[in-house]
Formats: sequence, C-alpha cells, structure tokens
Amino acid sequence: MPATRRWVLLALTAVTAAGCSSNGGVNDIPSVSLMGRSFVSTAVAGTPIPGGGPLTLTFADGRISATSGCNTATGPVDLQGNTIQVGEMATTLMACPGDLAGADGWQDGLLRSQPTWTLTGDTLTLKGNGSTVTMLDRKAAHPDKPLIGTPWIVTAVLRPDAEVHSATLDEVRPALTITPDGTVSGSAGCNSMTGTAQIDDGTVTFQIATTRMTCDPQVMEVEQQVLQALDGKTKATIDSNELTIRNSGNDTGLTLRAE
Repeated sequence: MPATRRWVLLALTAVTAAGCSSNGGVNDIPSVSLMGRSFVSTAVAGTPIPGGGPLTLTFADGRISATSGCNTATGPVDLQGNTIQVGEMATTLMACPGDLAGADGWQDGLLRSQPTWTLTGDTLTLKGNGSTVTMLDRKAAHPDKPLIGTPWIVTAVLRPDAEVHSATLDEVRPALTITPDGTVSGSAGCNSMTGTAQIDDGTVTFQIATTRMTCDPQVMEVEQQVLQALDGKTKATIDSNELTIRNSGNDTGLTLRAE
C-alpha cells in the first residue's frame, strides 16, 4: 500500500476510535469526577470484607484515604484508564479485634490489584482481587447530620501534624450532644462533661466543665486531648455523618461520627 493511503487509513481509524469513545459510555467519565467525593460500600460480591466493613474511600487532591473498619490508609492515587493505582500508603497502626483483624489485608489486596472502577450517578463499582464492591456516595448514603441534637462520638484526635486514632479512644468513646438551647452534655472519656456551646455560622465557642474522677493514664491522656480541642472558639464542619472540630487557638481538633 502506498505511504499516502496508509496514512489516510490510520487517520480514519483514529477518528473512528475517537468517535466511538465520545458516545458517553460509563468508562469515559473523567477520573477527576471522583476527586472531592467519598464513597461507602453497600454490597460486596465475591470475597467479603472480614468483619463486615464497610469499605469507605475518600478521594481528594490526588490522594486516596481508605478504611474497612480497622485502620485507615492514605496515599497518592492515579485513576486514569478507569483503574485505581495507589502509590506508597501510610496507615494507622491499631490492633483490631476478631474478624476485623483481617480487614486491612482485604483492603490492601483490593487496592493493590489495580481494581477497575465505573461511576454511574452516585454509584461507584470496583472490581478486583476476587471482589466486586458496590459503593454509594457518602452524602447520598448518609446526608449531612444536624450539629444540634445529634449524638457525636469522637473517632480521632487532630494534632498539628497528625490525625490520631487509638484503641483507648475507641474503647472509652468520648461523646457530646448539643441541645437547641446550647447546652452541652457528654463524656470526655473518663469524666462527664457539661457546659455550653455558642453557635454562630459554623463557629462554635465551647465552655466545658467536667466531673473530677481519675482513670487510667491512657484514658486521662485521651480526655485531656478532647478537652483541649473543646476549649473556647472552634470551627465546626459537617460532611455527611462526620463532624470535624478545629481549634485554631491551640492547633488541635477532633473528628466525630454521628451515633
């Protein structure tokens, strides 16, 4: 075939392929459509999540955060070609009881298998490592909870350079509830809390008092961190069923989950 005809044929083939891919199939959704969103698993076909999960994935700023009920892993992610390709992942180091002890291995196996992903509306489907995972946008699965009247459980302590999880924190379950009149009640971990919360357009100013019991040193350390974050003026943001409190005065904070 002459060179000119060969070039025309290749050009036509490229145009035809481009035309087929522009028909708007599910796999043509740009990877950026996952960024800034969180998804929670609603069903797993094939190899199940040890302990039941759910798997939660958060995509933000070119990174992925993943947890399946035990530790949280974070790292860079490439979503091109409708596959999830993770880089080096950093993870928390909690020891999880029972079947949950296998959740991290299941999660790592899924993410390291470069699973394929498809997104249809609010439903994300992953396929890899013997599992098909159906996930729903977290805001659709769990609409934003109201700050007032919702029991909130502390799940992590925010330090200047880290988000800290611990077995002690999970065991003592510090919690707070704000009533419509601004009254605060709950537990700091060892002692009961009472006080007030003045709410003004996302800013919450706490004044907290506690009982005076003494508990194990690890529990008292958690309590001190909780009370430090709830000392004075804070910024509160709600994403689905998660509340984040940041105290710019002492550079601390909390993440909390709706009960």
